[in-house]
Amino acid sequence: MVIKILGTGCPKCKKLEENARQAISSLSEDITIEKVTDLNQIMNFGVMITPALVIDEEVKSVGKVLSSDAIKKLIEN
Repeated sequence: MVIKILGTGCPKCKKLEENARQAISSLSEDITIEKVTDLNQIMNFGVMITPALVIDEEVKSVGKVLSSDAIKKLIEN
C-alpha cells in the first residue's frame, strides 16, 4: 500500500504527514508514505487544495488535516 501526502510543505501538509505516520505505526501492513510537492503531479490527481491524502492512487481527502484515527480507518477499509 502506498500513501501519498500531496502538498507544498505548509504546516497543514506536515501535520497530515505526521498523522499518517502515526496511523501506520500501529498497523502491521506494509505501507509506504510518499510526499508529493510538485504542483503538476498534485494537479494530475485533480487536487486544487492541499493538503490531500491519496491511498493507492485514490484521493481520499482534500483540504483537511485528518487525525491519525481517521487515516487508520481509511487504510483498514
